[in-house]
Amino acid sequence: MNSGKYIFAQIQDYVNRYEFGKCVKRYNGDYRTRDFNCWNQFVQLFFGQLTSRNSLRDIATYLRAHKSKLYHLGMNGYVNQSSLSRANEGRDWRIFADFGEYLIGQVRPLYTDHPIPNIRLENEVFALDSTTISLSLVLFQWAPEKYSRGAVKIHTLLDLRGSIPSFVLITDGKYHDSNVLDVLVPVS
Repeated sequence: MNSGKYIFAQIQDYVNRYEFGKCVKRYNGDYRTRDFNCWNQFVQLFFGQLTSRNSLRDIATYLRAHKSKLYHLGMNGYVNQSSLSRANEGRDWRIFADFGEYLIGQVRPLYTDHPIPNIRLENEVFALDSTTISLSLVLFQWAPEKYSRGAVKIHTLLDLRGSIPSFVLITDGKYHDSNVLDVLVPVS
């Protein structure tokens, strides 16, 4: 029988809730919310990411099956798929983007002396890569690519010391990889 905190609740202790609250306040994220605030949304999506859930439906189904453990996981309660979807759609994405930048800023200094396999450089080393995600044009008319398909591209600049993303850009499927170099901000 478990006598302590669940592992997920212990991991949450490392997430700075004060800094997250500052991000929420900056964009007025909890305006006109009653129960399902930004923190609860973050915790449920964080849980879905750590447990490799594939969709919002998968997250909601899993949490509904374990209703009695939600309090011990650090969640206020179960929320259905449609409420989670509306929260993702309606809340300002910059809350989570700013908090992600804060977390990356906390982690990157920990890997400054981390060696890169087969590379002997003292400077920072980055890799730029992109991936294309195909979409149905019936559902996503705003994402045309070619051959009657839709797509978005995710361009990622990865710091090879620690494999931490330092830049992410989401574009339409037609955006060429070389154009990302014009958008990149140099690291100081």
